[in-house]
Amino acid sequence: MGRYILKKIQHSFWTLLGVVTTIFFLFNVLPGDPAQMMLGQNEDQTQLALVNQKYGFDQPVFTQYLNYLNDLSPLSFHSNSSDDYTFLESHSYHYQVLFKSSNKTVVVKLPYLRTSFTKQGKEVSQILIETLPNTIVLAVSSICFALVLGLILGVFSALYKDHWVDKSILVLSTFGMSLPSFFSAILAAWIFGFLLHHYTGLEMSGNLYELDDFGEVYQLKLKNLILPALVLGIRPLAVVTQLMRNSLLEVFNQDYIRTARAKGLSAFQIIIKHAMKNALNPVVTAISGWFASLLAGAVFVEYIFAWNGLGKEIVNALNTLDLPVIMGAVLIIALTFVIINIVVDIIYTYLDPKIKFNL
Repeated sequence: MGRYILKKIQHSFWTLLGVVTTIFFLFNVLPGDPAQMMLGQNEDQTQLALVNQKYGFDQPVFTQYLNYLNDLSPLSFHSNSSDDYTFLESHSYHYQVLFKSSNKTVVVKLPYLRTSFTKQGKEVSQILIETLPNTIVLAVSSICFALVLGLILGVFSALYKDHWVDKSILVLSTFGMSLPSFFSAILAAWIFGFLLHHYTGLEMSGNLYELDDFGEVYQLKLKNLILPALVLGIRPLAVVTQLMRNSLLEVFNQDYIRTARAKGLSAFQIIIKHAMKNALNPVVTAISGWFASLLAGAVFVEYIFAWNGLGKEIVNALNTLDLPVIMGAVLIIALTFVIINIVVDIIYTYLDPKIKFNL
């Protein structure tokens, strides 16, 4: 197990390095001067020169790339010259010095995602810390809704194969998979947040925490989570339902299920004790992919419901060309995919003992 996890971490490192390299060069070939993006309409040549020197924008692209890797690396190398971008005192992060010479200083630190172009020098890591938890809450709520209801509907659909119950569930799940999230979000906000607001008490937009009527204290507003969570969970719900149905129907044809039936076990006992565990592998695969996708793909839903999450922050950053925020958000999403992939591979071995670690 330990060797397997270390091997996966090694592969994940190269994957993340590829992501970092791609997004850096992708955004650095875009037209426009980063210094002008930071200063807006108030720049002059002196200010542009100072910003370019401070952030290293006046250096060759490959040197900027190495500086970016140095910022992201927990072990980083810094110049002792105040004219260099890597001058340690020009960075605001906390660090621990490992080695210091006349020219270089080696430190240990947390990855540095740089500062926002548009939010008065606010660090990207702080922006992500403020928004990512809201997206995680939304994604977890959506995936729990999809998983619980999807498993129940999938089991009923398999038990009543070719019955009107099965056909109704299949029609609804097919419709759910084909329904775009942005359209269902607009529809749900209009129907339940506007037309039926008097009966549902739900709002068309809102956040997890909002100021009270006096504007003094933030209060928890769980009702604002209902509509975006349900809308975001519609498509994974449809996928889980059909996967569970098809997987159970395949498992029902196995010899050990026939043996269980011959012993007189009820359908409920057969599903819970024997069929469910072996039918969950494709569901786990789908849920893992969908959970990571929800963190990345909640952009439209968060923006429509004005949910203060990572997706809404990405849209705002794209509108203002705030490149450090966009790059930091992409890295967080890539890291999420990598972590979930490792966790799912480990879960597989507990669901199916026949699966061995590929060392």
